[in-house]
Amino acid sequence: MHVHYLQHAAFENAANIAAWALQRGHRLTHTRLDLNESLPEPEGIDWLVVMGGPMNVDEHDIYPWLAREKEFLRRAIDRGIPVLGVCLGGQLICGVLGGKVTKNRQKEIGWFSVTFTPDAASSPVFSRFPQRVPAFHWHGDTFSIPPRAIRLAASDGCDNQAFQYGRRVVALQFHWDYSLQSVETMIQHCRDELLDAPGIQQPAEMLACPERFEETRALLYEMLDRMAEEK
Repeated sequence: MHVHYLQHAAFENAANIAAWALQRGHRLTHTRLDLNESLPEPEGIDWLVVMGGPMNVDEHDIYPWLAREKEFLRRAIDRGIPVLGVCLGGQLICGVLGGKVTKNRQKEIGWFSVTFTPDAASSPVFSRFPQRVPAFHWHGDTFSIPPRAIRLAASDGCDNQAFQYGRRVVALQFHWDYSLQSVETMIQHCRDELLDAPGIQQPAEMLACPERFEETRALLYEMLDRMAEEK
């Protein structure tokens, strides 16, 4: 299977998702949109993954490639290609599907559990997960649930943490894709966001329990395996 991911910043790569794809023997390619690299033709890929990034989905004046990316996403979804969006990637999917991206009531940075909704029981991807799972977060915006999508998860600080559209499109606000190294890199590049405020943990707390990253990596692998079965 050919897995292609879209990257928006040098410090937010595919991390655990890339490790899963390579471990499962899939072909893995990517486009660096921040470097204005060309997008492939959708029919040439089997699975599209859209990563996070520090920008807002509507900052077209600063990041003109966002319009090109949204059109590419629309074409991929219309062709029935499985699509997974994480954080900014989930917000981009939301916008393409007719939803809205707005400021969350607070920033959410650090380890905060996510609770699956009753509707998640109807998803073949998420139905067998525990009701409450650990997750890492780094976001200030949030997505709405687009028309015809089902709301899958919430956290105490954010009402919409995941949705699924049809059987092949999944959007996550949280980060199971982050490894320990991912968080260390985010702290290095985005330390100015780590204010003393509700919903924001400090680096020592984020990095205090390395075993959490193993737990969320296992959850990610299970989710990706189930999405692959749906393909």
